[in-house]
Parts: sequence; structure tokens; C-alpha cells
Amino acid sequence: MKKTGKKFFSVIMAVLVVLTTTVSAFALTVNVSTINTDWTGSFDIYKYDITNVEKDGVWDSSYVSTGVRDPGVEDVLGGDTRKSSLNANGEVNGYAIKGVEFTYLKVADIRTYTEEENGAAHAEVLYGIAQNDANNAFLTVIGVSAGDRYAPADLEDGTVYFYRSDTLINGLKSALASNAITVKNALERFVRENGGIAMPLTDSYGHTSASDLPLGLYLLVETKVPEMVAETTAPFFLSLPMTSVDGSNADDGGERWIYDVTVYPKNLTGIPTLEKTVREALADTGKSGGSDAVTDGFAHTATASANDTLEYQILSTLPSITSEATYLTDYSFVDTLGAGLSYRKNDVKIEFFRSSSCTEDDRITVWNEGDGKFSVSYNDTPGMTISMTADGLAEINGSFAVYTKSDMINSGYSDCTVRITYSARLNPDKSLVCGDEGNSNDVVLVWKRTNSSYYDTLVDDCHVYSFGLDLTKEFSDGQGDFSKVEFLLYNDSDGYFVTAEADESKGIYYVTGHIPGRNDATRFTPTADGSILVKGLEDDTYVATEIQTANGYTLLRDDIQIVIEAAKNDDLCDIYVTDVLGVLQNDPRYADVPEGLYKNMPQKHLEHCLLTASAKVDSNTVRMDADGESANAIVPLTVVNTRGFNLPQTGGHGTWMYGAAGTVLMVAAAIILVSARRKKRLGK
Repeated sequence: MKKTGKKFFSVIMAVLVVLTTTVSAFALTVNVSTINTDWTGSFDIYKYDITNVEKDGVWDSSYVSTGVRDPGVEDVLGGDTRKSSLNANGEVNGYAIKGVEFTYLKVADIRTYTEEENGAAHAEVLYGIAQNDANNAFLTVIGVSAGDRYAPADLEDGTVYFYRSDTLINGLKSALASNAITVKNALERFVRENGGIAMPLTDSYGHTSASDLPLGLYLLVETKVPEMVAETTAPFFLSLPMTSVDGSNADDGGERWIYDVTVYPKNLTGIPTLEKTVREALADTGKSGGSDAVTDGFAHTATASANDTLEYQILSTLPSITSEATYLTDYSFVDTLGAGLSYRKNDVKIEFFRSSSCTEDDRITVWNEGDGKFSVSYNDTPGMTISMTADGLAEINGSFAVYTKSDMINSGYSDCTVRITYSARLNPDKSLVCGDEGNSNDVVLVWKRTNSSYYDTLVDDCHVYSFGLDLTKEFSDGQGDFSKVEFLLYNDSDGYFVTAEADESKGIYYVTGHIPGRNDATRFTPTADGSILVKGLEDDTYVATEIQTANGYTLLRDDIQIVIEAAKNDDLCDIYVTDVLGVLQNDPRYADVPEGLYKNMPQKHLEHCLLTASAKVDSNTVRMDADGESANAIVPLTVVNTRGFNLPQTGGHGTWMYGAAGTVLMVAAAIILVSARRKKRLGK
């Protein structure tokens, strides 16, 4: 289309250069007022953790990046202010974020347009964007239409449209403000699918760079981030060259073109959380109310009797999901039980909540095993893996149930809480561990993000404790029959009689349950050596009653009270090594760990205290015996039956006297009778 007075010029070049020893864009030390089109440009990016920067108060967040390199920023944020505890070789990370990838794509050429019309003239810098489907889609994403171009500058053939920087800047800003997730995803795809070039991952100083670049307008997007990045940097434009911004590190703003641009984008950081807790089921005399509340009896430690049901919950805060670069491609829980526990299968449930309180009002949705959102697999370890399926991941990444299209800064279930519940049984057999070692259960959270080549891990664990009673039966004279002895065991705390099954080969009773009635309670009988070993008692008050003993021996006068009391130990759970920033994969010691060997990776572990136990018998403190390598496991108790006192015998030498006396009486009676008759005959 013909336009009066329109004239298109190539870029006006008037270079004022003072070179030192090398004619190079990188050695430029003086102001250049106009663009030299024979030069190329570069950009350097330094990536820092703004979350911890602000938390530690070491930097003014209002700092303005001017495009000029500022060593002061790098000294404070990338220096030795903050060191990584994971870094085996002593590398200094400061607040730098290692492992970030930026991808860039040139989207426009820079032109200076000059026009004359009715004797007036004007000149300005414009950005020419070629007309094709991909570019038109890109402009649509940022809310810029063909009508927003500077039409007088159009080429005659209409192959390139020209835009002012204000139009492009404001369009991108408004688009991100109105629908950040959708815009970020679209721009990431646009750059990736149209020849975008990925920069090297940021190093331990958070630095990456690209050089020898043609001049023009570039779109940069963050395409890979390590696990602790909660929010990716928003896509941004970068002009090569650019005019210096008048900021705190540049006193020549607007005076020159910068061909080597330095950018200090920042990321919000944070990693998922993980906490595993356990409680004894209410039906098995648990100390909870049996409600769904996450605080109702759940803790890192519990005590239980053998064959009791344990209810487990896993709480995890999902990472921030802010664009496709942070989408989850794997989110799994690798659960492992100790040998003394076994799963009650087919009862896994997953719930999503808006907050960590996990209340009914905060619940977003519930997934059951049959819904197809997750899978459960078991192995003989025993272990269980809960993995989100493709359908489940799609919902986690992209659901609109929490974040609406109008206010999307995050997407899907970003930053929401996942609650997984299932149950297990404390085994009533030789696999049961009594005492301080406990019956452990750990879970490893394994997650992976889009385009990541590594997995990230967190770990937490629970311990369930159980104890035993070693009752040794003795007879004072060593002659009694042990097979005639019987004891009952009553849980006085919870009001039930203990039932158990004997392992005849070992002479051990394993607790199997509890009943209210005495008649069906287990009668504990010693082995041939007088031993009654009962395993699988939780920490409670018990009453042992001797109800039968061998003939000729005396039963105990009173019941025996046995108190087992668990308490927090000074020992802590195993604490796994972790990086300050949580950058697990960046430790060179673990660079070659194959995928799947999650437990060989350094893991962040929630610290908690373990339990130990003490015991009293009839108010007397006793020292608990060990069970193998597990201390404070078994309450020792010896019960002695003494002989009863003998009553006088009722036969033998004592009976003849009664017979003789009877004979004398009979003879006397006969004499009296004969004498009386004689007197009567004589008339006396």
C-alpha cells in the first residue's frame, strides 16, 4: 500500500568508538550513541534464590537490573554469604540457583524508521516481526493484533509488520497479569517449537550466557528448573543492543547502546514437604477418637499390640506448578514396611486439600484405587509403590478446581496438600520386633518435572513399638509340675483380657487380640523349663493372675501389676544429609546415581524423636531385658510357688482308741444289764 512521504531507511550508523587493545564488542569501554550493525551481542544471566535472599535480609528486593553487569550483586548473592552443606568439593553457591535452563529465540529485527509528511519529519526505533502463522500466534498470545502495529512502516509486500517496544512490552505484561499460566505455557511452546536455542544450565554461581548473537529482539523463557524452584521466571524480551537503564549500577542511563547485556532474574524457591505419621486403629483400643482429622492421634511414633491395625497417613505439599516447565511427570510414594508389619491391601485413599489442615471444608477431591488416577503395586520387601497415572498427573498439573482462569498464577493443585491413608498390621509372629528398635515404616517421595533428567526425593518414617513379658515360674522345692500352672493376663488400661497363640517350638506366646470376657481369655502355661514369654504388648498397665498351680503348692495371694511405659528417647530418627537449598542432584557425589535408586540419593528427612520404655512390677522399677539387639524390650518377672502346710492325718494310730472305748462301753452295758435281771429274779 502506497503511503505519502514514506521512506524506509536502514539503521543509522554513527559509531563513536575508542578501542583499547582489541577491536571487540566485549572490550567496548566508551559510549556509543547509535547502533553498529556490524557488531553482535551477548547476554549473561545470573540466577538467584529471591525467597531466601529476602528471608535472610541480605539484599534490597527493590534493586533494578539495568543491563550492566554489577559485581556487587554477584559478590553478595553468589558469594560466600551462604554455603551449601551438600557441596563436597567446597564450591560456593551463595544464593545462586544451579541447574536452570533458559531458551531464547529471536523474534524481531531492529529498525530505525524515518518518515516525512507535509514538511514534518520523525524517526523512531521499531521492531519488525515477519508475518507467518507461528509469529501471528505468538502475537495473539501476548494480546497484540495486526491493528496494534505501526502501520506507516509496513513493507510494501506486507511480509513484515513493525511494532513499537511499548506495544510489545505492555502486551506481554497484560497477558501475564491476566492469565500467567496459559501465557507462560504458550510462549514456552512457541520458543521450543520454532528453533529456540537452549542455553547451558546455570552453574554453581547461577551463571549462564550466550554470545555472538545477531542483533534484534529476543524472547527468553525458563525451560528447565531444579526441584526447589517454586515459580519460574516470567517470559521476557531482551533487545540486543539495548539502551542502559538508569539504575543504581549505571549512571549513564539512556546514553549508550549495550551489546553485552547482563540480567539478574530471580526465582521464588521452595520444595515439596513430606511427613508420615501413624496411630493405632480405634477398633484395636487405639488412643484416638477415630476421626479423619490429621491431628487425631497421629504421630511419628506409636505403640501397639501384636495383630493390631495401624492407620498411616502421608502428608505432602505439592510443589508450585506455574507453567509446563514445572509440570510433574512423576509423583510417586515408595513405601517400605519393617519386617514386623504387613499391609492390609486395597485400602489406599488419596485426598487433595487447599491447606495443610486437611479439613472437610478444604477438601478438593478424593481418589480411590478404582478411579484410575493412581496405581498401587506391592513387593516382598515388604514394600508398596503408589504412583500417579497419566490421568492423575494431568489433573494435578492442569485442574481448574483451585486456580481459576482469571487469577491463574499457579495451576492445577499447585501448593495444595496431598493426604494418603492406608493401614497395616503388626505381625503376631517371630518377625515382630520388641523394644527400642521398633517396627519401622519409611516412605520416599519421588518426583520429576518436565524435561528433567533426574528424580528428586524426600524421605520420612514412622516407628511402631511393642514389648514383651518374660515370666519365669519356679517352685520353692524345685519339684512342681509346670504343666499344671496357668496365668491370665488382663490389660487394666483398656479393659480387656489378652489372647495369644503359642509358638510351641520356641515356647513363645504372640499376642493375637483382646476379649472382654475371662472365660475365653488365653491361659498362659509355662514350658518345661518354667518360662512364659509373651510378645506383642503395647505400653499399658497389665494384671497377671495365677489361676492354677501344681498340687501341694500355694497360689499367689494377689494379682501382679505390670506397668510398661513408653517415653521419648534422646535418640533421633536417622537424619539424611540435605542441601540448604534442596538441590539434591547438584552434588557431584551423586551425579552418576542411576534412576530408581532413590534411597542412595541424599534426602531431606523430617527430624523426630524415637521411643524407649521402662517398667514397674507392683510399683517396683525393673530393668527391661533386651530382645536380640533391641534394648528395653522385655519385662522380667519371676513367680515362685511355695509348698502348702500339711494338715493332721485322719487314720493310723489314732483310730484304735475310738474302737477300744466302744468295746469297753459295750461290755459295761452288758454287765449292767445282766446284774439288773439277776436282782429281779431274787426279788430284790
